[in-house]
Amino acid sequence: MNQDNGVEQNRLWNAEVAARYDTPGVGMFAADVIGSTVGKLAELAAGGRALEFAIGTGRVAVPLAERGIPVSGIELSTAMLAQLRTKSDSIPVVVGDMATARAPGEFTLVYLVYNTIANLLTQEEQVACFRNAARHLSPGGRFVIELWVPELRRLPPGIPATVGIADPGYILLDTYDVLNQHVVSHHFHFGEGTEAHLGRTPHRYIWPAELDLMAQLAGFTKESRHADWSGTPFTADSPSHVTVYRLRDPLDRTYHQTG
Repeated sequence: MNQDNGVEQNRLWNAEVAARYDTPGVGMFAADVIGSTVGKLAELAAGGRALEFAIGTGRVAVPLAERGIPVSGIELSTAMLAQLRTKSDSIPVVVGDMATARAPGEFTLVYLVYNTIANLLTQEEQVACFRNAARHLSPGGRFVIELWVPELRRLPPGIPATVGIADPGYILLDTYDVLNQHVVSHHFHFGEGTEAHLGRTPHRYIWPAELDLMAQLAGFTKESRHADWSGTPFTADSPSHVTVYRLRDPLDRTYHQTG
């Protein structure tokens, strides 16, 4: 991540955002969501160490560590890290961006949850993220990404936005720049009165096939892709996916094509 983008991401994920990021028991903090996510990651760690890129407030890392998995993290936002420290002071975290920062040691699992790789706003940075995951993994280790599928099929001609969520008190509006594969999520929070709070987060969306090519460039092969953490089959209508990549072992000839 270049320096300007790093400053921008730290500004976006500031103390105000970090303070209201957690929504215990609701949405991505719902018990069934956390349970299926942590259960699958614990299985994939296979008894080894796990590293979370963009560990945030510890939504996943804290319960994963409570399952007995040694967890480390990388986090760019010092405000998000401060929130994590209110829950745990035993998880080692390196302050830096997930495309370049290096955590000590070697891991059997690196993971990126809830669309976070899209916070890297260029294809080059996203490829660098894969390569950084590979640097942290032992041969045969896994890199897991949870990511939404771009919703361009919902865009009528000439209409650059989709409504993602329309709940009481909250509306999510996504505006697309299809030329540059950029989307800005507009988060409207409101109560009984006429005032609303607006937060905006920029992303670069990635097609599943493009994600697979990024993986190949970094030395990974795709092991599986499902629609969720529970193993639901991935289809053309799935709104998101959980994809597991495995780092090729240079000593394992089964990874090499012959001909």
